[in-house]
Amino acid sequence: MDSALTTQCANLERAVSRLKLISAHDALTILRNCLSAPKLIYTLRASPCAGHSSLAIFDGILRKAICSIVNVNLSDGQWLQASLPVRIGGLGVRSVSSLAPSAFLASAAGTCDLQDLILSSVPINTDVEVIRIQDLWSDQCKLEAPAGMMAHSLKIWDSRTTQSMYSELLANSLNPQDKARLLAVSAPHSGDWLKALPISSCGLRLDDEAVRVAVGLRLGTSLCEPHTCICGTAVNALGTHGLACKRSAGRIGRHQYLNDILWRALNRANIPAIKEPQGLVRSDGKRPDGVTQIPWSEGKCVSWDVTVTDTLAASNVSIASSAAGSAAEAAACKKLQKYAEIMNSYTFVPIAFETLGPSNSAGTDFIDELGRRSHAVTGDQREKAFLWQRLSMALQRYNAVCFRGTFAQTASQSTDLF
Repeated sequence: MDSALTTQCANLERAVSRLKLISAHDALTILRNCLSAPKLIYTLRASPCAGHSSLAIFDGILRKAICSIVNVNLSDGQWLQASLPVRIGGLGVRSVSSLAPSAFLASAAGTCDLQDLILSSVPINTDVEVIRIQDLWSDQCKLEAPAGMMAHSLKIWDSRTTQSMYSELLANSLNPQDKARLLAVSAPHSGDWLKALPISSCGLRLDDEAVRVAVGLRLGTSLCEPHTCICGTAVNALGTHGLACKRSAGRIGRHQYLNDILWRALNRANIPAIKEPQGLVRSDGKRPDGVTQIPWSEGKCVSWDVTVTDTLAASNVSIASSAAGSAAEAAACKKLQKYAEIMNSYTFVPIAFETLGPSNSAGTDFIDELGRRSHAVTGDQREKAFLWQRLSMALQRYNAVCFRGTFAQTASQSTDLF
């Protein structure tokens, strides 16, 4: 076991040194899906290596790899969050030390009946390694162990471990901003950008700075030196002010890009639609972002309007720290009030996103249905997942634009624009 784990650590260290030669998005994708826990999963399941010192060394290399690839400095708490699955707010770069007990216990439970059958004529002593690792898992998880057929599933063992770790992070949140961030990044579809393959031709590749900002916002790392925004407001080291700044350079572009993705998805599903329809206005003369030209449901065409609100804005933190997606729901309610006049003739759907990823329930249902209708046309079951990935990628790309917009332009930067 010493030899096998030492070899894996050496292989990872060599691979990490080469990941620095490619883009951050590619490197993070390869590290998460190929070079971290997937390289060790067979060893973790087949041998009682939980608690082995080499696993901590392996985790240390993973932590340094993330810091090097993404250009961030992770504290212990931020590394703990990064090691969680994407669905509960992590980066999906799993800590093998925390995964090892679950992997071995699931394998031991799944093969227990076969072992008893093979060794039925041999006196069997209690497997002390299983007992030892069960104690490790209990100390780590502090939840009841799975029983029966559920004990055969690594996913069930591991989900209880990771949920316990996430609950600990949430309980140790020092302020409402940290709690709001953790809730937001664990909401459905908030981490879809991490699941997208970095394909430039599909608009699914982030540049290195956008990856740094996306990871930093997700984990709450420092992104910049404190400075003064071009609007005159002080910006702290977290750099989140740009996401809500009224003078942010990316607000209009972000709105148009998200609306264009939805419009293209409707046309892909063979539902003709137009953007900013003439004649369909509210009392103040403003128009919704789009309307379908054929009925969507119950004989009515659907009209939609996109908005993005900052999860960590001072006006949203109190509600965002109470439940994931609360800020998006509040923004959607405001849209419903503004477009109440057209609801008699059209089905109106407010589509509200938060900068950290969550969306309102009505908008989520609309996008899910749009993905299902695209699937019916193209036959590709991944249509819904691809649509969410494009939307999530757009949010992260423009978060980076908004962040950069807080810095005063130098003379050379101004010249480059022309």
